[in-house]
Parts: sequence; C-alpha cells; structure tokens
Amino acid sequence: MKSVNQEAVEHDPQQLHEELHDIWGNPKGIKALTIVNHTTLGLRFMVTGMVFFLIGGILAMLVRTQLAMPDQDFMSPDIYNQVTTMHGTVMMFLFAIPMLEGLAIYLIPKMIGARDLVCPRLTSLGYFCYLFGGIILTFSLIIEMAPSSGWFMYTPLSSSEYAPGLGSDFWLLGITFVEISAVSAGVELVVSILRTRTQGMALHKMPLFAWYILAMALMIVIGFPPLILASVLLELERAVGMPFFEIAGGGDPILWQHLFWLFGHPEVYIIFLPAAGIVSTLIPVFAGRPIVGYGWVVFAIIVTGFISFGLWVHHMFTVGIPQLAQAFFSAASMLVAVPTAIQVFVWLATLWLGKPKMKLPMLWVMGFLIIFVCGGLTGVMLALVPFNWQVHDTHFVVAHMHYVLVGGMFFPLIAGLYYWLPLFSGRMPSENLGRWGFWLTFLGFNGTFLIMHWTGLLGMPRRVYTYEAGSGWEIYNLLSSVSSFVLSAGIAMVLLDIALHFRFGKPAKHNPWNADTLEWANSMPPSAYNFISLPNVETRHPLWDDPKLPYTMAEGKHGLAVPVHGRREMWGTDPITGKVREIIHLPGNSWWPLLAAAALAVVCISLLVRVYALAGIFVLIAGVFLLRWSWENGAHPIAAPEAAVAPGDPPLHSRTMDGPGLWAMAVFLLANGSFFLSYLFGWFYLWTVSPEWRMPDTSPLSLPLLAAAGIAIAAGAVVMEKLVRELRHQCDDRLRVGLYLAGALGAVQVALTAWVLYSANLSPTQTSHDAALLVGLIYVLFHGGLAVVLTLMQGLRVGYGYVGAHAPFEPAVVTQLWRYNVVTFLVLVGSIAILPRVVGG
Repeated sequence: MKSVNQEAVEHDPQQLHEELHDIWGNPKGIKALTIVNHTTLGLRFMVTGMVFFLIGGILAMLVRTQLAMPDQDFMSPDIYNQVTTMHGTVMMFLFAIPMLEGLAIYLIPKMIGARDLVCPRLTSLGYFCYLFGGIILTFSLIIEMAPSSGWFMYTPLSSSEYAPGLGSDFWLLGITFVEISAVSAGVELVVSILRTRTQGMALHKMPLFAWYILAMALMIVIGFPPLILASVLLELERAVGMPFFEIAGGGDPILWQHLFWLFGHPEVYIIFLPAAGIVSTLIPVFAGRPIVGYGWVVFAIIVTGFISFGLWVHHMFTVGIPQLAQAFFSAASMLVAVPTAIQVFVWLATLWLGKPKMKLPMLWVMGFLIIFVCGGLTGVMLALVPFNWQVHDTHFVVAHMHYVLVGGMFFPLIAGLYYWLPLFSGRMPSENLGRWGFWLTFLGFNGTFLIMHWTGLLGMPRRVYTYEAGSGWEIYNLLSSVSSFVLSAGIAMVLLDIALHFRFGKPAKHNPWNADTLEWANSMPPSAYNFISLPNVETRHPLWDDPKLPYTMAEGKHGLAVPVHGRREMWGTDPITGKVREIIHLPGNSWWPLLAAAALAVVCISLLVRVYALAGIFVLIAGVFLLRWSWENGAHPIAAPEAAVAPGDPPLHSRTMDGPGLWAMAVFLLANGSFFLSYLFGWFYLWTVSPEWRMPDTSPLSLPLLAAAGIAIAAGAVVMEKLVRELRHQCDDRLRVGLYLAGALGAVQVALTAWVLYSANLSPTQTSHDAALLVGLIYVLFHGGLAVVLTLMQGLRVGYGYVGAHAPFEPAVVTQLWRYNVVTFLVLVGSIAILPRVVGG
C-alpha cells in the first residue's frame, strides 16, 4: 500500500535522494568516528581485517624461513614460539572471523532489502572493541612480550609457572576484548536477518547467503562464550591465584581444553559457513540458473550448525578420555561430512545443469572446491582414532588445518571480493592480474601444505623451532618454504589488483554479472541508505524475475519513500512470513560506542599492568557511557522526535510491544546462557573428574539467606510481568511505582547474595571449589545489579514521558532479563548449595 506522502514525492527521485542523504549521510572529519552506518562499518571491519592478515602473513613467512633449512638460528626458540602463537592467533581471531563478519555487515541489509542493521550503534561498538583489542594484542609483538604457548593457550603451558611474563595476559585480555566484538556482531546479524527483511521476503525465500550468515551468527552467539569463560578463569588464576587449572588446588588443566574446543571446533564451521555462502551465491550467477536443491542446502546448513557443537573432543583423542567417548566423537566427526557433501554435490549439480562462465570469481570458486574436498578427506582420516594417535601434533595436522581453513575460507573470500568489487567501487577488477594472482596462490598453497602432509607422516612435530640435519625432512621443508613465498607473491598480486582497480578499473555497468539478489539493485558504490524505496519481494530471484526492479526502487515507487519525518526508517517484518509489522526507526551517528569501547580498552590495559583500582574506575565509566547511550532510545526526542507515520503505514516499533530490542535482548541472553552453562560444565567437570577436588563437609553458603534472595528476585520478576501485562492493555497507572518496587526487590536480592558471599569466608586461592563458588556468586550479583539499575532507569524514563502506554516495549525488554536472572539464580543455588548437601562431595 502506498502512503499519501509517498505518492506526493515518488516522481522526484532526486529530491528523495537528497532528503534521504540529509538523514542518513555520513559526517566528515573527526565526526567520522561517530558513523554507525553498516556500509562504512562493514568496510572498516574488512580493511582492518586485511591489515591483520598482512601481519599474520609476515609472521608465517618468518616461520617458513626458520624451517627452510635444518639447524637454523634465524630466530631464538622464545621468539619463534611468540611468532607461531601470534600467527595462529592473528589469523583465527583478528582476520578470519572479523573479515567474514565485516562482509556480512556490509552485505546483509542490501541482500534482504533493508537500509541498515537493526542495532547500528552495537555494530560500531563491536568494531572499536575489535580494533582496540587487536592493537593491544599485536602491540605485545613489538615489545617482545607476545604469548608463546600456542594459539590455543593450553594449560599449564600458559599458566604462571611456565609463562611468567605478560604474554599470556596479553592473549587472554586482548582475545576477550575481541570476542565482545564478535558476539556483538552475532547478535546484530541474527536480529537483523530475522526481523528486517523487506516486505514479502518469507524465510524460505531468503537468499542462501543470509541463511549461512544466520547460522554463523547463531553459532558465534552460542560458541564464543565458553572461550570467554575459559579466558576469565585463566586470567583469574594468573592474576590472583585461583586454581581452576592446577591439580594441586582441585583444578584440572584438561578443563581448559574442553572449554577451548567447545569454542574451537564450532569456529571451524563458523569460518566455513559464510565462505560456503559465498560459493552458493556465486555458482548460480555464473551457471546462469537457480541453485539445485535450495531446501537441501538450508537443511545442510542447519545440520552442520548443530553437529559442529558435538565435535570438540575430536581435538582431544590423545589426552586420555574414555574409549566410549572416543568412539562417539569419532563417529560425530565423520557424520559432519554428510551435510558438507550435500552442499558440494548441490554446487556440482548446479554447474552441470547450467552453462558456467569461467570469470575471475569462478576461478577462485573452482580452486576452493579442489582444496576443500582434499581437506575434508584428511579430516575424515583424522576422525579415525588410531590414525589420529599416529599423526597428532605433527605437520600432518597443520597441513589439514590449512587445507580446511585457507581452502575453505580464503579462496571463497577472494572469489566474493572479486564478485562484489563493482558494488564497492563501481569498477571492474583486472582479469589478467587476477588470474596471475590466482595461479600463483593456488600453486604456492598446494606446494606449501601438500608437502607438509608428508613431513607429518615422516614424524616431524609441529611447533618445533628447528630440526637436525639427516632427519629426512630437509628437502620437503625447503620446498614448502619456497612454495610459501610463491603463495605470498600470489596474494600480493591479488591485493595489488584490488588496490589498483579503485583508480584504474573499467567502470562497471549496472549489475555487471547479471546477478539475482537485491544488493545489485543499489547504486555503485551504494548510498548510505541503500534504497530510496523498499520493495515487496516474493521470489528468491528478484532481479531475474523483475529486471526493472532497481529502477522502480530508485524512483520511489515502493515502500517507505517518506523522508519527511526526519527519522532513519525501515520495515520491521515477521520473522517467518516477511509480513510488515512496524516501522523500525534507527538511532543516528553517536560518540557513545567509541567512548564505551575506549573505556573498556583502558580497563583491559589496567588489568594487564595490574592497576586494579584504575580498572575498577573505568569499569564504572564504561557503564555510565553505556547507560547514557541507552537513554537515547525508544521515545526519546533524539531517537524519535514524533510518533507520526504516513497514512496506511504501520506504527513505529517503539510504540509497540515487539521492537527489535526485545529480540536483541533474547539473543544476548542466549549468549549469556551459553556462558552460564559453560560455568556449570566446569563446576561439574571439576567435581567429578579432578583428582584433588576438595568439597567441605558443610557448605559455606547460607541456604536460608539464599532462599530469601530467591524469593526476592522471584517477587521482583512477578511485579515486572504484571506491569508488562498491564501495558499490553494500555494501562500504565501504576507503572512507575511498580518499577521502583521491582527495583527495590532486586536490591534486596543483591544485598542478601552479597551477604552470603561475605559471610562464607571462602578461600578462593586455596581450592578450586571455593574459587568456583566465588565466580558463580559474582555472576548472579552482577546480573542482579544490572537488572536493578535498568529497572530503576525505566522508572526515571516513565517520569520523563519516554515510557508508558504510548511507548510500552522497553519494560518488556527488561523483564526478559528478570526471567533469565530468576532461572540462573535458582539453577546456581541448586548446583552449588543444594546438590552438594544431597549427594555429598
């Protein structure tokens, strides 16, 4: 339905463009740091990721130079360990995930017909956390204090006894900082894909790339918190002596491996899935036909996401786990090959039934298919426990990992960059330079890592800084090292081609590849708002089925071509059907994400140098910045100056009970729940496995006080639920009083829990039991305090007129946190206070 305002201006697209640009345009100069637009932030993620890629590549060349000949002293053992650790860390944490997230941040709104991501300030916060965390981590290389225990930081090698300097602390704090960025982007992408697809784009009509990114983002949300928990626990052990991973204190170093690989193996598929999404996007375009088996691909994506979380012990076959567990995880490791094979056969069938054009992006796709299939075959070999025992910790594993990750991620990434370069710049890449870059990269890669399978089978261990002459490894290492420089030359040529094309590339025609997805309905390069009007899309191939769609969108002949309200607006749609529910109004450019990230960076640096008072001060400052950020939300004059919408349009999301903040909170709590379940896993693991676990005969925790705290938090949650029910019926008579009452009940819970902790007289530096109790109680204290602050702030917002029957959804968002707190508090009390009394130590 066209609105009256839309009819009035749809015949003047230039005026529409100018008005939308005034609303969405990016500022210049120092104010460019306030930009929250997804196009700019996606490019920043990718450019920063490429800088870290170059750093990681230089480190890899240093490694291959050291290993080129036997008995080399090019690097000392300590420097070599720092270089190898940082190579893996930079490539995995600072390049692969952020680069793919940046591409998704850039493309997803354009593909689903939206003007931006749904929480743009969260994207900005994520970028600055990534940037500052990466700088802190790589700075350790400059001062020769980089971590040296391997990119997986196994304990006790990374513990204070064997890594007494600050290297491990740089890794733990820097990576935790970067993980905040990853989880932020994951929450953002999940909510945006589910709730901001353009009108009519039902879930089963969504582009396959969006399906892949949805799975990737959900896996990040669930998979990254175990590593965040592990990093927190190890830093607590290093900083204050809590013995989570020391056997003498009741800990267990194997717990680190479990928590790390609970993140680490899903991460392989977190990296693979968006790369496979690029392949599933490109093959139909260059084959000239729709993909064969859309439903099968979606099925494979979902199954891969689920199975990937059951594979973590695949990396731990040599640590002494029971044979039954080895058999289970071996079978699961082979089972994951099935959904991967489905995708490969779908790609091959699409090429077979189409008329493929071997353009430059397709050359990289073909290279991917060859390399990734080889990597998959060696993966099945490593899933066999007896074979795994033989080649574990050899160069065979290193070669397999690079075939899967580089072949499975880097080749599709370059294919995607070449494919979308015209969208970025409006210019075409060079076929000649691009082909030279491909062949040098392809031949150099296989020359480097194919040979390493053989050196691994000959027994060469990984992570050794040199080897003796006469071992039989010399010629193979020399060939690998020479090939690695050929690989570097190929990558350099690709980067040169990409850089030169922005100035010398031929101007691209509109939709130069004859693609089918909505991102090519943009101008090239895109505007800050993507689309003048938002279309009704009821097909998987909108540009093939309606080639004139980009022109009618640019002429304002579709939805929301109404800039007169001065808001950044886009559709909020049903997550399943794509039916329009509301108009989502987005916040504009803001300093708060940068200020909050900078404050958190100071916290990180303060913890590194053990100035805990300064860290505490800046935690409070960061909290103030984040709360101030949240104040400019909903019905605040800066966020939504007025509630008016064009006749026939749905209401603003802040005037409904189902805004995107509700979904963002739900996904955030999913990540939070993963963190909490990882904590419970650690608690029960140490209880049942650690040989020196010591549980006192009498629990140090006061059960009556914990019961009273539980009653208080449950009562507060009941009050919040009642207030939300009344708001649904447009009643806000007792809203402010009810919010203050709930806040008071929450404060009682926090006070009682704090008293339980104070009176317990724990010895967290003596036993892992007491250390685990301390961490669990601090967890519920933090969340209880957060619920109190947010609830009281809602009461203030009622007084300012920002919350009420006219703008009811914010209390519903906070109520979700109350529900979560009730569940986690009860589960925690049952696990650490009641169950030990029932079953004993």
